[in-house]
Amino acid sequence: MGTVIFDLDGTLADTSGDLIAAANHCFRDMGLGDVLDPAADALTAFHGGRAMLTLGLERVGHDDRDAMIERYYPVLLRAYGEAIDVHTRLYPGAMEAVAALQAGGCNVGICTNKPEGLADTLLRRLGVREAFASLIGADTLPVRKPDPEPLVAAVERAGGAMSRACLIGDTDTDRKTARAAGVPSVLVTFGPSGDRVLALAPEAHIGHFDELPGVVAGLWGDG
Repeated sequence: MGTVIFDLDGTLADTSGDLIAAANHCFRDMGLGDVLDPAADALTAFHGGRAMLTLGLERVGHDDRDAMIERYYPVLLRAYGEAIDVHTRLYPGAMEAVAALQAGGCNVGICTNKPEGLADTLLRRLGVREAFASLIGADTLPVRKPDPEPLVAAVERAGGAMSRACLIGDTDTDRKTARAAGVPSVLVTFGPSGDRVLALAPEAHIGHFDELPGVVAGLWGDG
């Protein structure tokens, strides 16, 4: 039995719209208006709240960026938690792929750099929390991705072993995490990074979730 661990933002679900909205809430509170664009800045959204605040403050040339980021990061998290599923959608075929993996005998879990409480809330709002045997967030352990320990914990809590595990993701952080843990990674090309993830040299990539069960089987020599 293998274990397939998914990243959340930009991999299972397009959460960029709600993340950008939370950041813009902060910028409006600063008197700056809506600094970020939901489409053009989607990739930065998947790098987290501090990355969005940094980009926006750099864009307007703010002089005291570090202090403002620390002040507004909790504000961003609150705003996001209050409107976490307004624009967010699961990527096409995501849950069908999860079901197919489980039908084939795989354990399935999540390892994300979203705070665990927010990740749990989002998954429940989307109606899919019970599909995942484990959920490790940014604050579940003292460390977060790309440290390998969150991935190891996600695999173990899902009932699996690192000798037969893989990570499905969309960024360099996921690629580095998998490499550090000694497991293969599968990167998706349907997120904001598109085909640029191929430059990260993952063991495999997919352009649609329909491809995932077969690709995973191939990683373990079962296909």
